[in-house]
Order: sequence, then structure tokens, then C-alpha cells
Amino acid sequence: MRVPLTKYGLPQVVVLPAAVLLAMVACLFLGILFLPLWSIVSVEVFLAVVLIWILMFFRDPKRCSPLDKELLLAPADGKITDIETVEENDFIEAPSIRIGIFLSIFDAHINRAPCNVTVERITYKKGRYKNAMNPESGRVNESNDLGLVRTDCPNNRLVVRQISGAIARRIVCDTSQGQKLTGGQKFGMIKFGSRTELYVPVSQNTECLVSIGDKVKAGLTPVVKYQY
Repeated sequence: MRVPLTKYGLPQVVVLPAAVLLAMVACLFLGILFLPLWSIVSVEVFLAVVLIWILMFFRDPKRCSPLDKELLLAPADGKITDIETVEENDFIEAPSIRIGIFLSIFDAHINRAPCNVTVERITYKKGRYKNAMNPESGRVNESNDLGLVRTDCPNNRLVVRQISGAIARRIVCDTSQGQKLTGGQKFGMIKFGSRTELYVPVSQNTECLVSIGDKVKAGLTPVVKYQY
């Protein structure tokens, strides 16, 4: 069965498996000369696990997103680590609910649009590489902000922030200013352990559907609902 791999993983999705396979071959041939059988088997099993993990990390699972226009969907796979009200002064310019999602090294790392939107602004910021489980990482780490405007009612502003973590060193954003995205549509990824945040304007008509500790799936799990 073919494992669907993301194009956003290039070149690592080719280079890293090739390096592991080369190491497996070298271990087999050199091990026969210098190592006992149990050592060869142990190393080969370990390298096989590493190879599987690399392929799984760059997996691109097919998702059929809900079509409900009242829902905002999770922009990333992972665990909800924090939900709080903050002042978002860069794009929304209003008090906003910030929903933080931590992506472990075992999660799929594809980022997806939370709803039907137009990309109005993309802002990349250099920064540090603190542990992505720490909410402070969203403020000080390398990040990429997508300023989005909903194309359905209400036409309010949203922000999706891609944040590098202690291991992550590469943010991929495959979209451009003015582009329209549909709910659940892929727009990039963060390579190796990271954090994604969703900012939604505070309103009496919005309900947060998730709690800290919940596991969510990008483009599938509703995290906010508009009530009109």
C-alpha cells in the first residue's frame, strides 16, 4: 500500500530515507564481517523504525472536510495546549481567542485553512526555537502569520500562525496574498515538531468547541462555531 507523502517535505522526504537505507545496507555488509548476528539485527530493526517514522512524519492523509459554514476547523493535527483571550493587534486589531495546537513528531504536519477564506496578508518573523508546547513560543519563536478574511458570513478576520519549535527549523507556506482557500485546503507545513495557533475575534456569537488536552485533526475537527 502506497503511503501518500507531501510535496512540502522535499527535499528531506527523499534525502533522509535514502540516507537511512544506505546506512542499513552498510550495516548489513560491514556487520557480517565485524559484528555478531544479534547486533546486526538490532541495528537493522532500529534503522527500519527510523525509516518508517520519517515516512509517517511526511504523510499527507486524505481529508474530507465538513462543509458547514458556521464552523472553524483545526488548522493542524495535534493537541490543544492552551485557550485564552489575547489582544491581537497586528491584523484582527481586537480581543481574540487564541487556540494553541502542539504538533508532536508523531503527528501529520500539514497545515490547512480553517474555513473558506481569502489570504490578505502573510507575515514571516525570525525568532528563537523554544519548546513549542510553551505558549510563549508563539511570541518569541520563528513564525509565519496568515492574515485571513472569511468569504462567508460573518466576514471577520482570522489569523493562523505557523510556529517553529525546538526541533523544527523549516516553515513551508505554499500560498500567496490574495489567494482564496477553501475550508480544509492545504497551504503548507512545519517540518519536525511545532506549534500552530488560530486567532478568532471574541464575540458573543462564537463558541469554542474544544478544551485543553483535546486531540484535533486538521481540516476535520471543529474548534469554533458561529451561532446566528
